[in-house]
Amino acid sequence: MDTPENTGPDELPRRFGPIASLVRRELLLVGAVLVLLALIAIRFPAFVTPANLASVFNDTSILIIMALGQAAVIITRSIDLSVAANVALTGMTVALLNAHVPELPLLLLVALAFLQGLVLGAVNGFLVWKVGIPSIVVTLGTLTIYRGLAFVLSGGAWINSFQFSAGFLGVPRAEFLHLPLLSWLAVAVVAATTLVFDRTSIGRAWFAVGGNPTAAVYAGIDAGRTRFLAFCFSGLLSGLCGYLWVSRYAVAYVDVASGFELDVIAACVIGGVSIAGGIGSVGGTVLGALFLGIIKNALPVVNVSPFAQMAISGAIIIAAVTLNTRAERKGGRIILRPQVAAIPAE
Repeated sequence: MDTPENTGPDELPRRFGPIASLVRRELLLVGAVLVLLALIAIRFPAFVTPANLASVFNDTSILIIMALGQAAVIITRSIDLSVAANVALTGMTVALLNAHVPELPLLLLVALAFLQGLVLGAVNGFLVWKVGIPSIVVTLGTLTIYRGLAFVLSGGAWINSFQFSAGFLGVPRAEFLHLPLLSWLAVAVVAATTLVFDRTSIGRAWFAVGGNPTAAVYAGIDAGRTRFLAFCFSGLLSGLCGYLWVSRYAVAYVDVASGFELDVIAACVIGGVSIAGGIGSVGGTVLGALFLGIIKNALPVVNVSPFAQMAISGAIIIAAVTLNTRAERKGGRIILRPQVAAIPAE
């Protein structure tokens, strides 16, 4: 236990280094977003009008929701490459049900999307936890399996807008206080995730397992079960986004959200979630998603080609990873205090 004599003024900056670094990253992201908007406004003032910014936020809402689920997984030193395939399979399931049995209540379809997403995430978590397969291998495999199942369900056919019921399509577009319900759902998920991360034992366990798995085990935390729950959380949010995606864009097909998992991971990394685990925040993840969303909405406006957009996005990801790595090396993680480390071994 810490005592006044072994907690000096030099100890506090080291102990709270990762937290301070994360706060600085979030402030830097806020500044970067404001500078980006200012530069865009010089040439296209209409882009920064409140109505258009609300539209950009709405366009980014699904990315925000999925990035928060991915953040939980990355914080535990894992990764989920199957989130977009989860969206495709879950979206195809609820789309087919609505198209063939339109009298099914919408709440039942949404509940089914949650449940299916949770099950798909649990499959990933189980294979990582009980079978011991690395998460990148597991989710790379389930990515292909889930998209294959989406093809089997649909027979390769598309479900188009005229096949959906009005209620199925109306939820993301319904407005409350001049904002689409999709945006409010993203806000609700942000609030709920903040509570999970900061106020629950499982949220604290995610950070403990990612920060130091060995110490977490000695503290009585089941690292495998903790990672399993992180994958379940990611799958749950991906299942919700499966419904939101097909209802918002009024189409379901096998390649829905193809490659979107890279945007999700990029949003986490840009937001300061450490790929080494143990470091991250809800605020940073949301800012990372918004920064990426603004970039993707602004580049076409300034007539940047799609190929250049990919290069710019890739450069931003590399820069973000570099900043994260440098910050972690600078802040460090003190396992033993200098007084303890100085004791010679017998």
